[in-house]
Amino acid sequence: MNTISIRVELPAHLRTLAQVHGEVTLEVAAPVTLRSVLDALEARYPMLLGTIRDHDTQQRRPFLRFFACEEDLSHESPDAPLPEAVVRAAEPLLIIGAIAGG
Repeated sequence: MNTISIRVELPAHLRTLAQVHGEVTLEVAAPVTLRSVLDALEARYPMLLGTIRDHDTQQRRPFLRFFACEEDLSHESPDAPLPEAVVRAAEPLLIIGAIAGG
């Protein structure tokens, strides 16, 4: 099986839950999509199951956003290919805690 190393940056509360410091590197099966990255992330860090996406619907949790290469990917299809720079590990996939309020 062809796997690719992907860099992922998690928000502080998820890094604490997963007991990691800094950026996470994951081996992801091609094709590299948001779904495949999240599947690999949850497989490696099972304590994150349900924290990024809903258990049943697989929809992104409120107040979390996905960014790559200065693009907001939060509303893209989870099966759309990630940008080439993320696939080459030149850029990380960012999972950001959104801020609400005024």
